[in-house]
This record gives sequence, C-alpha cells and structure tokens, in this order.
Amino acid sequence: MRFLLVEDNAELAQTVQARLTLDGHGVDWAASLDAAEDHLATAAYDLILLDIMLPDGDGRDFLAAHRRARRDTPVIVMTARSAVSDRVALLDTGADDYITKPFDFAELEARVRAVLRRRGGAAQTVQTFADLIFDPLAATVAVDGEARELRNRELRLLEVLMSAPERIYSKTQLCDRLFSAAESVSDNAIEVYVARLRRKLDGSRARIETVRGVGYRLTVA
Repeated sequence: MRFLLVEDNAELAQTVQARLTLDGHGVDWAASLDAAEDHLATAAYDLILLDIMLPDGDGRDFLAAHRRARRDTPVIVMTARSAVSDRVALLDTGADDYITKPFDFAELEARVRAVLRRRGGAAQTVQTFADLIFDPLAATVAVDGEARELRNRELRLLEVLMSAPERIYSKTQLCDRLFSAAESVSDNAIEVYVARLRRKLDGSRARIETVRGVGYRLTVA
C-alpha cells in the first residue's frame, strides 16, 4: 500500500519510512503541511501518518480540514501529548488512531495493520479468487490449499490485483501503488514483479493476464 508520512524530524521520518518500506509499502515523506498537500494533490494514499507540531502549522488543523473536505483516508496521529483529553480531542477531530512518541516500531506496525483492517470493514480480511486464498495482514498466500512463499513486493502486487479482479491496471498505476515517489523505477520493474508473481502462482486457475498496450489484470484461466 502507499502511505504519506508527515513529519518534520528527518531522522525519525527516515527510520519510519525505512521500516514500513521493509514491510513492502511505498512511503512518501512530507516535512511540512504544504508539502503534504502537494502530495495529496498528485497521488492517492491508503494511510496518512501525521505529526502534530510542524514548521508551517498544526497537524490538528490539517486533520480537521482533511475531514471537512470529506477525505476518508485513514489517519494515524503521531504525538508527544499523552493526556487523555488530548487523545480524545484527536479522535473527535477525525483521527482513526494515535501513537505517543517515543514509540516502538512494532507498535506502529500493529496500529497500521489494525487501522487498515478496520477500513476493510471487518476483522476478517482474507480474500479469495478462484483457487487463491490471500491474507494481506498475515502475508500468506495459498493455491488450492498449498502455501506459496511471496516476497514483500510480490505480496503487495497481488494485493492490488486481488482488490479488483478483472480490472485492468496500467504499469503507471501499479508503480504508484508499489513504490514511493522518492524511488526511481521504470516500467520494466513492474514487468519483473509480474513475471515473479506469475511463477509463484504457477498451477493456479487465477492468472495475471497482459492486456497489450494497456496493462495487467487478474482473471480466471
């Protein structure tokens, strides 16, 4: 998935970015509210990680404006404020969750998973298509009951394709979902990951079809 990290502390931001990238997510970093708005104007995000004290304003005002604009992107606020009243105010303003600084990165990853799970509408997130069974949170894939081992980018590519079977995704759309804006990638990178995923799903009735000149889609053989 693709996340937007709004944090002015470069050391913390780079650490969070690196940790979530290891989980297979694309993470764009904005060091100010203005930069965050620029990112939101040009890309769609699955989650926003938002600091409160930023050089050009208050993250709470950004959050309130985000919700007034009827943007439903989940937001996890990263805050040094630990008082119950502060946390309640953040939730009432529209935060989906919060984490208090300094935090353990395992907790941050768990909160990210929980928010994304809730966004899916239920605790059960297992997806099925043909003979494929995919649990994006547990990062497991099975073909007709046989477990297959996928690496992070392969898992994220399958997650995108399984989110809308039969929908055609262009290489540009897949790049946007799999990589952050800071990563320099070419269309060839998508071809490589598609080829790898096809090999990992060998024997499945589900297949990744190339629609020449358009993109790729997950369909049934």
